[in-house]
Amino acid sequence: MLRLSRSPGLFLCVGLLSVCLAGALFAPFLANDPLMTTPANRLMPPGPDAWFGTDHLGRDIFARSLYGARVSLSVGFAVAMLAVGIGLTLGVLAGYWRWLDRLLMRVMDGVMAIPSILLAIALVALHEPGLGIVVIAIAIPEIPRVARLARAVILSVRELPYVEAATASGIRTPRVLLRYIMPSTYAPLMVQGTYIVASAIIIESSLSFLGAGLPPEVPTWGNMIASSRLYISTAPWTVFVPGSFLAVVIYSINLIGDALRDHLDVRMAGPG
Repeated sequence: MLRLSRSPGLFLCVGLLSVCLAGALFAPFLANDPLMTTPANRLMPPGPDAWFGTDHLGRDIFARSLYGARVSLSVGFAVAMLAVGIGLTLGVLAGYWRWLDRLLMRVMDGVMAIPSILLAIALVALHEPGLGIVVIAIAIPEIPRVARLARAVILSVRELPYVEAATASGIRTPRVLLRYIMPSTYAPLMVQGTYIVASAIIIESSLSFLGAGLPPEVPTWGNMIASSRLYISTAPWTVFVPGSFLAVVIYSINLIGDALRDHLDVRMAGPG
């Protein structure tokens, strides 16, 4: 159990995130077609016929929000897995073999010097809009952060007595890395992974809002806010609903990441 003073808020966030994940997973069974337009019902306020109202084209905001959750959460988790996988590999190489350290870290410093949103916009602009290129464009700026974190852990672990004893006993390097060194990176990378998920969702929404992400017809939270911003004074629910989904998901993921950090960091763990 996570012994935190904010546990009630944490459990609430876990519940909200679970509901959002379930809604995204079962969106085809819970909502109508998010692309279906009904001009006669445009800008209809929330009610029995449309729980969260409709937008300027008469599309159901509830359906579009659930399908937008599918896109945002898919991008977030895909970016986290890609960034952690590549970053961990580079961090291990840089931390264990000194002759690779300087080369790889200078490359990582160069990538980190470029603002992530600008790099993502540039990469998306060079290719046809699509989910895959958006994931790659968002993952690239996250890789150096993971690599530097993994490198720092490897540098602190490789000089420990049990690692030196394993090396001296003739155990091959791949086994030393997999069995004795890399397990030390799992806890910090789990925490970092949650922050990457949240950051990726924000960047994907920002790209969609700016028109540099997925095509406008794809229901994403960023696209929904961008297409409805002109109607915020007359139909605020068209912006409030996707914005609320985005805020709740980001807040929940960040709070879960903080809880994991406090729970996994022995320096912050309480007695018992």
